[in-house]
Amino acid sequence: MPALARTLTVAALLCALAPFAVRETCAADGAARDVASDAAVANVESGLRGVARRTETPSALTLGLVLEPPHLDPTSTSAEATQDISVNVFEGLTRIAEDGTVRPALAESWEASPDGTTWRFHLRNGVRFHDGAPLDASTVVFALERARAKDSVNPLRDLLKVVRAVVAEDAHTVRIELDHPAGDLPTWLGWGNLVIVHPASAPTNAQRPIGTGPFRFVEWRKGDALVLARNDAYWGPRPRLARVTFRIVPDASTAFAALRAGDVDGFSNYPAPENVAELRQDPRFTVVAGSTEGETLVALNHGRRPLGDLRVRRALSHAIDRRAVIAGAMYGYGTPIGSHFPPHHPAYVDLADRYPYDPARSRALLAEAGYPRGFELTLKLPPPPYARRAGEIVAAQLAAVGVRVKIENVEWAQWLEQVFKRRDYDLTIVAHTEPLDYDIYARRDYYFAYRDAGYDALLERVQRSSDPAERNALLGDVQRKLADDAVNVWLFQMPKLGVWRADLRGLWRNAPVQGVNVAGAYFEGEGRTRDEAGGAGSGRAHEAGGADSGRAHESGAPGSIGEPGGTPATAPAWLRAGLMGIPVIALALLVAAVRRHADARWLAGRATSLVLTLLLASLAIFVLVQVLPGDPASYMMGLNASPEAIAALRAQYGLDVPAWRQYVDWIAGAVRGDFGLSYTYRVPVADLVAERLQVSLPLALYALALATLIAFPLGFWAARRRDSWLDSALMGASQVGLAIPNFWLGLLLILAFAVGLGWFGAGGFPGWSGGAGPALRALTLPAFALALPQACILSRVLRTELGQALDEDYVRTARAKGVSEADALRRHALPNALIPVITLLGLQFSFLLAGAIIVETVFSLPGLGRLVFQATAQRDLIVVRSVVLLLVLAVVFVNFLVELTYAVVDPRLRRRSA
Repeated sequence: MPALARTLTVAALLCALAPFAVRETCAADGAARDVASDAAVANVESGLRGVARRTETPSALTLGLVLEPPHLDPTSTSAEATQDISVNVFEGLTRIAEDGTVRPALAESWEASPDGTTWRFHLRNGVRFHDGAPLDASTVVFALERARAKDSVNPLRDLLKVVRAVVAEDAHTVRIELDHPAGDLPTWLGWGNLVIVHPASAPTNAQRPIGTGPFRFVEWRKGDALVLARNDAYWGPRPRLARVTFRIVPDASTAFAALRAGDVDGFSNYPAPENVAELRQDPRFTVVAGSTEGETLVALNHGRRPLGDLRVRRALSHAIDRRAVIAGAMYGYGTPIGSHFPPHHPAYVDLADRYPYDPARSRALLAEAGYPRGFELTLKLPPPPYARRAGEIVAAQLAAVGVRVKIENVEWAQWLEQVFKRRDYDLTIVAHTEPLDYDIYARRDYYFAYRDAGYDALLERVQRSSDPAERNALLGDVQRKLADDAVNVWLFQMPKLGVWRADLRGLWRNAPVQGVNVAGAYFEGEGRTRDEAGGAGSGRAHEAGGADSGRAHESGAPGSIGEPGGTPATAPAWLRAGLMGIPVIALALLVAAVRRHADARWLAGRATSLVLTLLLASLAIFVLVQVLPGDPASYMMGLNASPEAIAALRAQYGLDVPAWRQYVDWIAGAVRGDFGLSYTYRVPVADLVAERLQVSLPLALYALALATLIAFPLGFWAARRRDSWLDSALMGASQVGLAIPNFWLGLLLILAFAVGLGWFGAGGFPGWSGGAGPALRALTLPAFALALPQACILSRVLRTELGQALDEDYVRTARAKGVSEADALRRHALPNALIPVITLLGLQFSFLLAGAIIVETVFSLPGLGRLVFQATAQRDLIVVRSVVLLLVLAVVFVNFLVELTYAVVDPRLRRRSA
């Protein structure tokens, strides 16, 4: 037992030193605020930054994001989170302003030929990429040809089929020739998927984006944060903020706590409308309700009877009270709409009252169509809360007019496969967030199955027009045509709920394109330039700002922050060595201890069993993951991607080969340590796992140490005072601890120690590169949330085993010889109680390593659990099966260590194995 005693002693010392590390970290954070350096900015971002306590005018902004980008190349994904980041790093020939109009960007001007088939774009002089490479016409030609190539995975590739040629007339003039007029071309070129990339950096933009925008990439701590720094060589007005950090906060409750604790300065699109009313009452924050491009609608399958009947579609439109849906599904936030067009656009026509809520009129139309008693429909709802909440309300309102609706909740991959791809649905509710996507109603293979020659002709007139006034008038006709045909039941325009610090200015109220534009953002008090009219305004006033904000001088701004196109931060060498070495050292010591008394054949048998278990597990994992519904390529490319782009992506990732070949390639690579390339992150899976282990493994060990240090004293005290009031109290407390869910305990800890006392952050992980103190501090609350239930289980098992051992003859004999009760417990009862305790510790470690997904989500920790959850939702199948296999390996390995420990602890097992 000396080895066990030494182990427990070291664990106790580590936990005893943890509070000192926390205090040193707090002191370091306080000192860091007074240093105008890059390290100071990083400490301010990751440390405790209460809104009310901050007195200086900061040049660093921390914004919360609910979704993490799969990668950072906007030209190969429609992921909203990628666009949120890339809008600040990349630029197109044009840009979309906050009011939805098209403005100059890399092209300072353009014109179209009289027949609308030739466009000339004149580039700005002196524009350079973040790595110093110059922008010229050849770069633009490369970017656009790459986007429309046959093997392109650009989601807008289908739109570019109209392009016949892209030609560089001279160094600063690009000519785009079209097969037929396309008046929307300048708008398309302002979308994030068609930004201009350089030939040299295009292959690595997914992980190290290099653009021409006002901010440049610094680092990406996957699962936690992404950092941008000001581009001081920007061709346009220099941003006022020196640094912007996007913190990944996937849970709505955690988002609320992160705001209240000051961990983030705000959310450009706050995910929890149920909290907005409370945040409006807090003078520290500004709440802004704007509009997005998200037309939320009840989609109708025109290929299903009776939805092909115009009278039925109009009846459904009259049966739904849009304002009631907004009140119930969005807590009152959202703009009622009557057609497929955003309210913030200059061409918008208000058709929300085209079909007023009128159940009587609805029933009359149904009777006229031949359905006086109604009919049955199936409503398939994707996962977003707005869809699920709205679906319940819509179903109840349709039932009131005799339309019986059966609700089916499906995951996103199922929705894409069943609804979007196969059109196996009657009704569904979804928000179409692509900008100005009214053209989808003319697509022959689109999931609405809407066909109308009049609409096609109207759309062709829109594309042939390049005059803004004429186009706006035609777009009004487009909206009226869709409304008259009641193509869908339009509910509301998805709101953009911005919540941020009261002194923060310049964030956009509306979102005409996907992306969080921070080019014009600043904190009040930094000073304003002469081209900005008006005063700073009151603390609660919202001022819209964009990329055209003037240049301002910053005092005390950080110096050079990394190099352009920096790489993600990596763990220090001591941590990497520890993560690799701890399992190997533990196994080597146990094997050495066992071999003193055990047969080598016994060890070989256990090792063979381990290998066979892994092989069988790998086959089971592959089969189970392979049968999951949904195509990964369709999920990644989004709703507007062409079939050709999806097929190109499938070929790129080997998804078009037979399943048995995929399994063989996967296992062969795994044996070499190569688990393949992540479909979404586009980095080696092994690198992803290594990054997440830097969080999950220390968290599991920390929680296990806390659980052990809590459980052993409780179990000892309860065993020594059996059947006393102390025993009853301790066991009753452990029962309460078992009944408390991890996530609820985590939220309580955040409210108490982060929001209330301010001792810890509300979530996130600063990484190990800044030292062990800040990292352990970030893991303390989640480790305690994980440890408490496990400590309660362990203490109850230990108390039971010690109680039974105290009744054995050998313990009574020792007591009769004068051994004290404490010594009898420690020297005689404990060794015999350790077998079930060690078994439980092994099981608990496996659970803490693999099953901490809920706690990782609550505390926004980038661990393995969250990685598996995200990969499953995104159908990143290669990540799912690789991580699950590694977790199985960890469980089997821990069980192997437990078996070896049995042989060390129990002499009977040593003799038996020998």
